[in-house]
Amino acid sequence: MGGRRRSGAREKGGAESGGRAPADPEATAREVCLRLLASSPRTRAQLADALRRKDVPDDVAEKVLGRFTDVGLIDDEAFARAWVQSRHAGRGLAKRALAAELRRRGVADETVSDAVEALDPGQEESTARALVDRRLPATRGVDPAKRMRRLVGMLARKGYPPGLSYRVVKEALADEGADPDAFPDEPPPLD
Repeated sequence: MGGRRRSGAREKGGAESGGRAPADPEATAREVCLRLLASSPRTRAQLADALRRKDVPDDVAEKVLGRFTDVGLIDDEAFARAWVQSRHAGRGLAKRALAAELRRRGVADETVSDAVEALDPGQEESTARALVDRRLPATRGVDPAKRMRRLVGMLARKGYPPGLSYRVVKEALADEGADPDAFPDEPPPLD
């Protein structure tokens, strides 16, 4: 019995009916956008890319994306703010790495700047310290210079500025008993 309902739904469903595209590209565009937005928030650029892959004409895509933006289903500013908070709290990413991720998702530069600037510098430093504290025990017994490089490198991969990274690691090593004079006051210049 359930199989009959399912096959009947396919016959009426258009895109699911044997691989044929429905006659209405606007309906296809709405369906694609709603399906993607139901699984997770998306940027306008991500949705536009998905519509291009589904061969939705540009004018139809723009009309549907405009309507979705007008009713608040697409909001790149809210997406960027949520992304920054989530990825900073969850992965410990710094402003630079967060900005790069948002740009890869098609968020406009001004929106990216506003979102990452909302991240408090004190919060960023606190997160850097927590990352170092979490990683520090795994480096015990390793040469101090090598520990410094590994920990600063870990922070660099997460987008933290070199000066902040070096200072936070140096302080963490000093708190653990390392000789603070063993390291220069500033990070060595990059070659």
